[in-house]
Amino acid sequence: QVQLVESGGGLVQAGGSLRLSCIASGTKFSIHTMGWYRQTPGKQRELIATISAVYETHYADSVKGRFTISRDNAKNTLYLQMNSLKYEDTAVYYCKFRTAPFDYWGQGTQVTVSS
Repeated sequence: QVQLVESGGGLVQAGGSLRLSCIASGTKFSIHTMGWYRQTPGKQRELIATISAVYETHYADSVKGRFTISRDNAKNTLYLQMNSLKYEDTAVYYCKFRTAPFDYWGQGTQVTVSS
């Protein structure tokens, strides 16, 4: 059974940092392109960063230069280092991978940035 479990969210002041983690089980983690998404109430889930099996990374403009996605295949873990956090980064953050035709999501972790 595939499972993704996020952690590391919390309340932080603007300008602060957080590191999110996503632990995968039930799948060969190293072969998947992994992504971090976020969602705020009333809005669509937004893709913010991806990392491929060969460590190629891509970022949404809204987080470029502030967030860093990384992976540790030995630990089956995906990370998102978030620096210089802004109020508008407040959201529930999710990790995801796709094995067509299925998308696998974690349960999400709340990040709240106080202004």
